[in-house]
Formats: sequence, structure tokens, C-alpha cells
Amino acid sequence: MSSAFADIAFGGLFQGSLYAMMAVGLALVWTTIGVFNFSHGVLMMLGAYVAWQLIEIGLPAWAAFPLAIVVLGGVGWLLQASVVRPLIGRPNIVLVVVITTLAAGSLIENGALTFWGPRSKQLPSLISGNATIGGVGVSLHQIAIIVITPIILGALWLFLNRTRLGLAMRAVAQNEDASHLVGLNVTALYGLAFGIAASLAGLAGIFIGGYRFMSPVMGSDPLLKALIVVVFGGISSVSGPIFAAYLIGFFEAACNYYFGLYWTPTLLFAVLILILMVRPEGIFASRSRGLA
Repeated sequence: MSSAFADIAFGGLFQGSLYAMMAVGLALVWTTIGVFNFSHGVLMMLGAYVAWQLIEIGLPAWAAFPLAIVVLGGVGWLLQASVVRPLIGRPNIVLVVVITTLAAGSLIENGALTFWGPRSKQLPSLISGNATIGGVGVSLHQIAIIVITPIILGALWLFLNRTRLGLAMRAVAQNEDASHLVGLNVTALYGLAFGIAASLAGLAGIFIGGYRFMSPVMGSDPLLKALIVVVFGGISSVSGPIFAAYLIGFFEAACNYYFGLYWTPTLLFAVLILILMVRPEGIFASRSRGLA
């Protein structure tokens, strides 16, 4: 295996895994409720900080990380109940929820800045140590992210397609009025969707915090990348953004190798614009909204 191929392959898998974990929660909320949660990036930051705080009070990382994910699920449910649920059914709900979730995200971000301060922090790696793959030095933390992400995404697919709750969420995504008629608790399912999305955001934050320094404003760039992935893959399903995440990851890795770090964003946006001119619904979009 040549060093160039190994560098691009590993970089694509790593970046794609991160982007998939960042974007899947955003896509889940859209396909279920039909709104964008613009506090999603802040939830990633909060997941990392909650995990850091739990470790600071004495919990081992193997316990702190899952507990932080559970806590973020509760935060997502509260966010939905306080700033999204009261607006459902009103005119211009998409625009209004963008504003309310942006405001909620700003409050959370400033609260984190006040409580934890502006100094950078870092989480312990999922697995400490380094390895060499095809002549390329990589961290075991990055390898762990590459391995864990498909497992999490596969578990999410099984949940959505093989459990009663998951099938109920798919039914709400496809037809809310019919879901009401057959007796589904649509409000509870909205809360569940937000909770799962926030938990996934918290896990993405833990991934990021294990290889990069954390700050209260660290959620802005992940939110932008998640939006790019969702728009690129198509917002009508969860699977589209997942495929798009890995495609973008490999594209970025190749551009970084051949053109350099500074040209990569320009090339990515150029390709994104060209594709959306041809297929504005996204390259992996389905004909109808759904969770598949």
C-alpha cells in the first residue's frame, strides 16, 4: 500500500466518520419534525464539556463518556420541549425554529463560557497510543472513531427499522396526520428524536475533544460541516447524509494531499455548488421525507 493511498484512505475514513456523526443527528431531527436544530453544534461542545467535568470530579473516562451521552439526551429533550414543541403547527415554523434554536445555542454557549471559562481543555483519548498503517502514523483514538462510528450508525439503523419505537418515528416522518389518527404519541416521538440527536451530537463532541483542544465556541465549525453534509447528501433521509459524509471525507483527504489544506474548502464549496445546480435536492436524496 503506497503512502499516498494510505494517507488519503485513512484521512477519508476518519473525516467521514466524524462528519457522519456530526450530521446524522441534524438529519434525524429534520426528517422527523421538519426543522433544523441550529443549536446542534453547541450540543457537540456541551457533550465534550460534560464528559470533561465528569472526569474532573473523579469518574473514569469509560464511565464519564456514556454518562455524558445520556445527559445530552436529556438536554435535547428539554430543548425540544422548551423552544420547539410550543411552535409546532405555527406558520413559518422552519424559520422560527432556526431563530429559537440559535438563541438557545447562544445561551448554552455563554453559560459554558461562564461556568468553565475560556481556557482550552482536552479529553483523554478513547484509546491511547499510536500505530503505523501503510507508512502513515495515526493515533489509536482516530482508529477507534473509525471503528465505533459504523457500529453506532448501524445500531441507529436497526433501531429505526427493527423496533416499534423506531418504526413509529418513521411513521411520523412520513405522515404526521396519519400517525395521530392511528394513536401514536407524536409529541413524545418528537422528544425522542431530539434526545437521540443530542446524544449523537454529544458523542461527536467527545470524539472531537479527544484529539483537539476544546473551547466553548468549538461548535461553530462542526455545525457548518454538518450542514454541508446534510445539504450535499439530501435532507429527505438519514442515510443520504451518512453516505455524503464519507464521500466528502475522502474528497477532502485527497484535496489536502494534492492541493494543500488552504485550497480544500474552496474546492469543496465549488463541487458542492456544481452538484446542487444539477441536483438541488442532494445527490443521495429520496423522493419523499423519511428516516431510511
